[in-house]
Amino acid sequence: MKRRNFVQGTLQAGVAISVFGLHSCKPKQKKEEVVEIEEVDNASPVLKLSLAQWSIHRMIKEEGMDPYLFAEKAKEWGFTGLEYVNQLYENEPNIKGFSKEAMQHFVQRSKAESEKHGMENLIIMIDHEGDLSAADAGERKEAVQNHFKWVDAAAELGCHSVRVNLMGSKVAEEWTQASVDGLTQLSNYANTKNINVIVENHGGFSSNAQMLVDVIKQVGLSNCGTLPDFGNFCVKREDGSYFSSPCIEEYDRYKGIQELMPYAKAVSAKSHDFDEQGNETHTDYARMMKIVNEAEYAGYIGVEYEGDVLGEEEGILATKELLLKVMEQSA
Repeated sequence: MKRRNFVQGTLQAGVAISVFGLHSCKPKQKKEEVVEIEEVDNASPVLKLSLAQWSIHRMIKEEGMDPYLFAEKAKEWGFTGLEYVNQLYENEPNIKGFSKEAMQHFVQRSKAESEKHGMENLIIMIDHEGDLSAADAGERKEAVQNHFKWVDAAAELGCHSVRVNLMGSKVAEEWTQASVDGLTQLSNYANTKNINVIVENHGGFSSNAQMLVDVIKQVGLSNCGTLPDFGNFCVKREDGSYFSSPCIEEYDRYKGIQELMPYAKAVSAKSHDFDEQGNETHTDYARMMKIVNEAEYAGYIGVEYEGDVLGEEEGILATKELLLKVMEQSA
């Protein structure tokens, strides 16, 4: 029996179980010495939840919070995994410029904090290091090499992946060819460090799931995959930018997640706004999590709040509670 089917079947039988393993079940002996699993009423599944550091980017960038408080805050809010964002350390005095010494400082501080709070390091999200899908081969190679230090840092922290973007050429065929080349170069290097390279649907052609899947297939390396994000499916904006103007063309997010999940090594539960019942107003979380579960994904679900109405802490907790509610209702 496949893992997902086993989990669903056991939950329907009313057994207390984590979706990632048996935790709360206590065996009891019968006279025949046959071990059974004790049934518990009102059982609910337990999610492995990580926090994307971007969820607190305003606290860091606008309110001056020390980015190294990330592990402490994530622990306080009930998370067990960490997804770092490199650009949130750009203005930190000891790391400015990302020299070899600065990178070592980042690794040592981050590792110490994660260990102190019993957190698992999962991903480093890499921004501002050049375009891996740049049309120019020289520019593309420089971008690839700029990413190497973050691959090294991820390996030292015990992460499983680095998240990258495919922003560069805006000509479809050229973008595909450049993306395959840039990802292949970086993935080959990352493979020597036992690190995955995962691409987020993050605007432009990368938010066209069919195009991104085609790139991943052409790369054809086991450590190159996707990071499906529930909310990043804007393919085209008014001013041609990736983020700074209204979206005028969007890829179907449910179709997109379904297409990206077979290559997923992480999942981002993006949220913006909530109704009075606590449901996300842009994304049907129950529908999304059904797609994720049907893909037999068994890793962490990353919470990434990006809204403007709720404060960051409130939005993070609202997203977390919604995920827990959805999983409990589906059990």
